[in-house]
Amino acid sequence: MKEIISTDDAPAAVGAYSQATTNGSVVFTAGQIPLTPDGELKADAPIAEQTELALSNLQAVLAEAGAEMSDVLKVTVFLRDIDDFDEMNETYATYFDEEPPARSAVQAGALPKGVGVEIEAIASVE
Repeated sequence: MKEIISTDDAPAAVGAYSQATTNGSVVFTAGQIPLTPDGELKADAPIAEQTELALSNLQAVLAEAGAEMSDVLKVTVFLRDIDDFDEMNETYATYFDEEPPARSAVQAGALPKGVGVEIEAIASVE
């Protein structure tokens, strides 16, 4: 059975999607962008700051689902510019320093609201 996950500690969905869904065993998050929970967009911030905010949002959504960053199995990082990879990766590593999940990082043609990074995850929940 599918359950919708929603928290006020991350930005509300800005389209026809949920912040995350779960079947009780696995959580699938929507892509998180550098948008504050109160709706302030940080699209012009340095990529490290955008990554920090996207991961903070991801962490809040996972917490609402009963998961932690250590429960993440797979992450997909979408970058507006792949040349931002090293800066993104430096911030990313602070969230996944031990036993990091599998990850893909790709350059996307364009991201929502003109942001530099979007991050989604799949996590295990008990």
